[in-house]
Amino acid sequence: MIQIMARAGGRASDRSMDTKSCSDESGGFGVAGPPVGRRAVLAGAGAAALALALPWAGRAAGVATKARILVAGGGAAGLAAASRLAARLDGADIVLLEPRAEHVYQPGLTLVGAGIKRDAYVRLSTADYVPRGVAWLRESVVAFEPEANRLATDGGQTLTYDFLVVATGLALDYGAVAGMEPGLIGHEGIASVYAGADAARASFAALGRFVESGGVGLFGRPATDMKCAGAPLKQTFLADDLLRRAGRRDRAELTYMAHNDTVFAVPAVDARVRDLFARQAIAVRSDHVLTAIDPARRIATYATPAGPVEMGWDFINLIPPMTAPPAVRDSALAWPTGPFAAGGWLEVDPFTLRHRRFANVFGIGDVCGIPKGKTAASVKWQAPVAVDHLVAAIAGGTSAARYDGYTSCPLITRIGQAMLVEFDYDNRLVPSFPFIRPLDEGWLPWVIKVRALKANYTAMLRGLA
Repeated sequence: MIQIMARAGGRASDRSMDTKSCSDESGGFGVAGPPVGRRAVLAGAGAAALALALPWAGRAAGVATKARILVAGGGAAGLAAASRLAARLDGADIVLLEPRAEHVYQPGLTLVGAGIKRDAYVRLSTADYVPRGVAWLRESVVAFEPEANRLATDGGQTLTYDFLVVATGLALDYGAVAGMEPGLIGHEGIASVYAGADAARASFAALGRFVESGGVGLFGRPATDMKCAGAPLKQTFLADDLLRRAGRRDRAELTYMAHNDTVFAVPAVDARVRDLFARQAIAVRSDHVLTAIDPARRIATYATPAGPVEMGWDFINLIPPMTAPPAVRDSALAWPTGPFAAGGWLEVDPFTLRHRRFANVFGIGDVCGIPKGKTAASVKWQAPVAVDHLVAAIAGGTSAARYDGYTSCPLITRIGQAMLVEFDYDNRLVPSFPFIRPLDEGWLPWVIKVRALKANYTAMLRGLA
């Protein structure tokens, strides 16, 4: 087994949007946002720390209201929304629905999966971030009935609301890959960090055995929308780096199985990653979508334009297809048609995050059917926009706040080096720092990713960033 010690060595927009561009190549936690009140300061002794100003300059006095607001989901999006609502409303009845006591810092899962951080790094307590004045109901939503302004929980309750924030996250559909189930993670050379802290730790164990033995390593992503879609690229680069550090790179053959003809949806980043893959002798196969695995034989089956293709593996980094949770997917809240209908994603206006048919419903985070935005970085800039529109509705006014699709990917290319890639709905690079070139590998983006962003993330959960 190998051991690793890590060492340091969006804007307002009135543009139209092409909803056909429905990929969300992204990952990590971003550091950019609306121009109002946006600034960043590097500070700290020893390891660098990142402190960011609030997304909006100042806060108005609390709006008095007796409105009942339900926040469905207590992940990053739900906690950030609940914190902001509690701070901006006076007298509201706010209920957070979240069954899990453990909150997972998901941007850290790839670090655990590569042995850079221990699994304790991503384990937080939900109770620590439920804001004062918000009631926490430890139940899940099993059915939404937006026509009646109510929902049902797995505890048998029916709850009504004046306003609803849908922040349920998404569902990992491991069963869509024939032969795969989460219990296989860490066995038969199978890695998959998305399933949580335990899965990330088990994935690192599988990666460690691969580094020791060598062989064929397969990487890739599903054809569905997904969270942190830069993660498969990071994991490919990190596997390559670990093999080189162990002096065994010549014993391994690494291939990235791209789900279409790109490895990253942003053209400039796609070209850069391909250059880096070529430098590292990482092969790319286009239009390969994983459909089945045979763990005993270690054979993966991919759908391709020419028909099914089988590939043997010694290590496979498996990313499951992803959809909206069944409660959203099977409700009137889901997109009925268009590119997001197949996944059952929440139908919202991409700029205001308000439901297009139910005006008292708002969406934040992974569940939203929008072309970009399934990262914690996106939540950071979505939450103030959605909350501002909700508060304005309570106050009888309107909001000019807009989300422009900002997504960030601190794309690790090797231990101690990363690129800080930030982009918007139009696939434009929107760097936060003039001294960081987004397509250049550097030590500072690595420090931001590994040492600074967790503090910024927890501040976001409290509505402070």
